[in-house]
Amino acid sequence: AILTCRGFQRVQRSSYHILSGNYVCSTPRSEVIELIQKGSFIGSRSRLFSSDSGDLVDAVVPFMGESITDGTLAKFLKQPGDRVEIDEPIAQIETDKVTIDVASPQAGVIQKLIAKEGETVEPGAKIAVISKSGEGVAQAAPAEKAAAQPPPAEEKPSVEKQTPESEAAPAVKDKTPSEPPPTAKKPTSPSKPMASEPQLPPKDRERRVPMTRLRKRVATRLKDSQNTFALLTTFNEVDMTNLMKLRSDYKDAFLEKHGVKLGLMSGFVKAAVSALQHQPVVNAVIDGDDIIYRDYIDISFAVGTKKGLVVPVIRNSERMNFAEIEKEISTLAKKANDGSISIDEMAGGTFTISNGGVYGSLLSTPIINPPQSAILGMHSIVNRPMVVGGNVVPRPMMYIALTYDHRLIDGREAVFFLRRIKDIVEDPRRLLLDI
Repeated sequence: AILTCRGFQRVQRSSYHILSGNYVCSTPRSEVIELIQKGSFIGSRSRLFSSDSGDLVDAVVPFMGESITDGTLAKFLKQPGDRVEIDEPIAQIETDKVTIDVASPQAGVIQKLIAKEGETVEPGAKIAVISKSGEGVAQAAPAEKAAAQPPPAEEKPSVEKQTPESEAAPAVKDKTPSEPPPTAKKPTSPSKPMASEPQLPPKDRERRVPMTRLRKRVATRLKDSQNTFALLTTFNEVDMTNLMKLRSDYKDAFLEKHGVKLGLMSGFVKAAVSALQHQPVVNAVIDGDDIIYRDYIDISFAVGTKKGLVVPVIRNSERMNFAEIEKEISTLAKKANDGSISIDEMAGGTFTISNGGVYGSLLSTPIINPPQSAILGMHSIVNRPMVVGGNVVPRPMMYIALTYDHRLIDGREAVFFLRRIKDIVEDPRRLLLDI
């Protein structure tokens, strides 16, 4: 291949690097490199393509993010002999944060699987070989079946050989009928002391399942949070009457105009934004011997999925209205549940809201999501007798909790923060008047 500096050249089965102004050809590998020079700028782009055989394509693990160096091959979505189209997922890689699909670089037939499920793989590792024409796949399948059939045929004679031996064993035991009675009496004597020992369930009633990488990551981060932060939780209760009435009065008009349902979560997000603006230290974080104050508010909200807990982030929530917040929550929650959420959509976050009330939690002490400094816990709404205007009346009440890092946030700021949440939720008109 000839490379010039006047345009670009496409090179197959080779890669070129620029070292001290010279072009150096490295060993062949399955990539296409495009070098583009405009003035002093040279860009590169790579894409997988056929190997030296011309028909076979290697499916490799894609780049998984700057902070992710490896992942676990969770499962193969395709097996040898299956037809795949270009960019069709053939396997899933489970990382510490998200599940990533490995897409087929070419249309063809899966010839063989190189990696195994449960293995740890790195970006660029080969996991499968795809035949564009399908040659060799049809021949390999009968060979595998033929190789799989002989073992049962070989096992039958071994079973037949063992059967006479097992039948002959009782004949030997029958020759000594006088020995069983003394052996039968021996275990009866220690039966009384053994009755006091704990009876453990049999092992066949237990299941051992490896932890997923996401669960390992959650466990590590939460334990680090417990070991690092000076965790303290303060509580308050909120009368949900006015916020629930606001939602009931305008939910139909809100849905008709904005195309999304009006929930309670957007009210708490707006209340949290107001509280963080009044108490900026809650939005700050400790970095070594310094305190970093953030002039932006990215609200994280916890979403429980089948694979584990994920925390998407609502970016610049201080600039959003109720409709924009509800749309963002709906979109991110849907992505989290179907496993299509990206790492960028979960990175960062300055403050977290966890709504355990959707599961029926009455009260809890949430744990901080590092490197944040506080987390707000919402709980279930319960009608309780409250004194209003000198009369005892039923009111929909919710307990709220704020867990904070006491190294940075004093109790005064934490209580004021939670009181601001209470004031906004109980009287949403304060948001309009900014009081």
